[in-house]
Amino acid sequence: MTNLVNVDDYRELARARLPKMVFDYLEGGAETESGLRHNRDVFGRVRFAPKRLVDVSRRSIETSLFGRPMRAPLLIAPTGLNGVLWPQGDIELAKAAERFGIPFILSTASNSSIEQVAEKAGGDLWFQLYIVHRRLAEAMVKRALDAGYSTLVLTVDVGVNGKRERDMKNNFGVPVRYTPRTLLDGALHPRWSLDLLRHGVPQLANFASADANDTEVQAALMSRQMDASFAWDDLARIRDLWPHRLLVKGLSRPSDAKRCIDMGIDGVILSNHGGRQLDGAVAPFESLPATRNAIDAPILIDSGIRRGADVVKAVASGATAVLLGRATLYGLASRGGAGVDAVLDLFRDEIDRTLAQIGCASMAELDSSYLWNEAASQ
Repeated sequence: MTNLVNVDDYRELARARLPKMVFDYLEGGAETESGLRHNRDVFGRVRFAPKRLVDVSRRSIETSLFGRPMRAPLLIAPTGLNGVLWPQGDIELAKAAERFGIPFILSTASNSSIEQVAEKAGGDLWFQLYIVHRRLAEAMVKRALDAGYSTLVLTVDVGVNGKRERDMKNNFGVPVRYTPRTLLDGALHPRWSLDLLRHGVPQLANFASADANDTEVQAALMSRQMDASFAWDDLARIRDLWPHRLLVKGLSRPSDAKRCIDMGIDGVILSNHGGRQLDGAVAPFESLPATRNAIDAPILIDSGIRRGADVVKAVASGATAVLLGRATLYGLASRGGAGVDAVLDLFRDEIDRTLAQIGCASMAELDSSYLWNEAASQ
C-alpha cells in the first residue's frame, strides 16, 4: 500500500506486519467490544453547523496547555508494551511528539524506562502512573521527578484488569509464551520476527529496578493486579508527593472531575481506556459537555479519535486537547517513528481542513456554535 491517506490505511499496514496475537493486543477491547465500537460511533452522531462568508484564508491549529504552546491540540497517550509493536517503541513515540511539538505521556507499563526515555528523547515528557503497589508507585513518582518529567498522570479506571478476550484466546502476555501456533504466526510475519530477534524480547522496564528482596512488591508485580483499594485519600497523598502538574485519567462523571479540581488536581482526562477495561462504559466524548459545565480547568479526552474532524468536534464541545492512542500506534507498528510522524501530519492536515470547511480560522474560536443543534437550525 503506497497511497496512505488516512489512519485506517496505517491500521491495515500494521495488521499486515504484526502477528495476529500482537495486532489483537493493539486492536482489542473488553468482552464484547461494544464499548470500543461505541467510542467511534458517538463522533459520527455529531454534525457540524458551518458558518459561511467567513475569512478563513489564514488559519491556525495551534493551542496552549498549562501556558505552554502546542502545534496542535494533540498529545500522545500512554500505552503499554509499545516495544512489542516496534523496537524501542516508546522512544520512537516520544521523539515523534518532540518533532511535532506536543507532549508525550510514558506509560508505567512501557518497555523503555522512565530514565531511558528522558535521556534519549526531549520535549515535554509526562509520566502516567498505575497503582500496582503503594511503595512502588511512590518510587516511580520520585523517579519521574528526578528525570525531569513535567506532568504526572494518575490512571484511576483499572481497579481490576479488563477481560480482554482476544488476549485470553491468543494466550498473549509478557513474557511471550511460545507455542506452535505463536511460532507459526511469527514465521508468517518475518519482518516483525527479525526485529524481535535483533532487539530481544521487550520487558516491563519500569519494574526491572523493583527491590527483589521486597517479597510484597514482587508478589504484586507477579500478579500484575492493580491496587483496588486506592481511593480519594490516597489521591491526596499522590498530590502531596508530586510538586508539579497532576492530572487524573479515567474519569466519566462530572462530579468526580469537580471533586478532583476542588482538591487541587490541575486537570482531568475523560477516558474509558479505549474500551479496554469496562465494556459498555459511557464514551468520554459523551460526558465532555457536562464536565465542561462542571469545572473550569483543562479537560483532555481520549478513546475513539481517528480523524481530525473528531478533534475539532471534541474541542468545540469543551475539550482543551485530545490524546491519541491506537491512531499513533498504527503508525508506529507499520513504519516506526516515520509512521508516527505521518499519522500526526494526517491529523494536522485534517484539523486544518475541517476548520476551513466550517468557517473557523483558529482553534481558539471553536465552540459549540459550530455543532448542529436546535439553535443552529434557526
